[in-house]
Amino acid sequence: MKLLVVDDDPGLRQSLRLILSDDGHEVADAGDGVQALDRAAAESFDVILCDVRMPAMSGTEFLRRYVAGGGGALVIMMSAYGSENAALAAIKDGAYDYITKPFRADEVTLVLRKAAERERLRRPARGTPAATPGGTGIVAESPAMREALELVGRVALHPTTVLLTGPSGAGKEVLAREIHRQSPRAARPWVAVNCAAIPEALLESELFGHARGAFTGAVADHQGLFEQADGGTLFLDEIGDLPQSLQAKLLRVLQDGEIRRVGDRASRRVDVRVVAATARDLEADVRERRFREDLFYRLNVVAIRLPPLDERPEDLRPLVQALVARHAARLRIPPPTIEPDALAALLERRWPGNVRELDNALERALVLAKDGVVRRADLPAGPTRPRGTSSPAAGSSLKEHAEAAQVEAIRAALARAGGSRKEAARLLGISVRTLFYKLRDLGIQTDEE
Repeated sequence: MKLLVVDDDPGLRQSLRLILSDDGHEVADAGDGVQALDRAAAESFDVILCDVRMPAMSGTEFLRRYVAGGGGALVIMMSAYGSENAALAAIKDGAYDYITKPFRADEVTLVLRKAAERERLRRPARGTPAATPGGTGIVAESPAMREALELVGRVALHPTTVLLTGPSGAGKEVLAREIHRQSPRAARPWVAVNCAAIPEALLESELFGHARGAFTGAVADHQGLFEQADGGTLFLDEIGDLPQSLQAKLLRVLQDGEIRRVGDRASRRVDVRVVAATARDLEADVRERRFREDLFYRLNVVAIRLPPLDERPEDLRPLVQALVARHAARLRIPPPTIEPDALAALLERRWPGNVRELDNALERALVLAKDGVVRRADLPAGPTRPRGTSSPAAGSSLKEHAEAAQVEAIRAALARAGGSRKEAARLLGISVRTLFYKLRDLGIQTDEE
């Protein structure tokens, strides 16, 4: 792993560097929180070991700013005897663990091994393909996506029903596959069905199966998707489009673990973990009696929201890199160079089609690119942020573009929420605490000041 040691004691930094390097880690260091923030902004680390009490900027203040800025490393606080309370408070602010000084080498090694296992479950592989159709990993640099992945890691170990919400093209099926991959059912079947893509007359038979002679053309018994997924996971995409005539039958499966084939008198037990997804507002559908309230509560045991791409600008650059690499491999061409002006165009664009639209735009760009270089002209036209908003001028740094996109997304959410930070945080898919730090660091004023 790549580690950053933050402590104002040069002797301790040197000792930890020797201990951790001998254990096979790549180690960097910083003398205080200010240096650590600069180092963490320039490099990516897996774990940060940070002292609680330091001059210039304390470890707890470093942690708050690092988390608010979307930092993804696991932070382990180091506290001298008598400052454990500060370390415990830091854990509430997002730290992974703490160790008390003075500590033995094996104590540090044990904590790091636990952190490595946590990192493996939380983010399977750094640099894996993005959360897109056909991808096998998930890009999660933004706080919202990190929180979503944290929930995935916690819920995957249990057979609990999960409801994924978010706009079309945001990667809900990829997240559902990740739940299955991290679950004890990973070696068992993964079955997916789009409830909106199958005619209502056929959907019941597709889900629950049918008996021979149940209807004209039923010349043999047919095993439905619930039976095919027995022992594994069934992904019900576009669950909000499930016909009302089938909602009661789905409710019975979730309650009793039993299905009945069309035309059959006997019920069959199935052991299926259901993950459902929708781009619809199911709560509104319940209020308007288009969706059963009891079924909604059965599905909504654990809800995970995937925000639209425009609300998570931190993910845009790594998504571009991962998608370009994937398309280049599929097209059997060397990965192209993306001109800064083309990257700026991608950052200026709105993506109403989310990751799916970005994926298609990049595939088009690779096909049209000349001499292995993607230029602005190779990208399709599309909606851009209105002039006069917080978007920086062309030529600004990637960080400035990302911050401008965050400011716009936060202001839009606050406007929709009537100024309520709690509601705005829900709309953005982040915690209230994360929103508070972003408001402070980005200089956004609200009515709740």
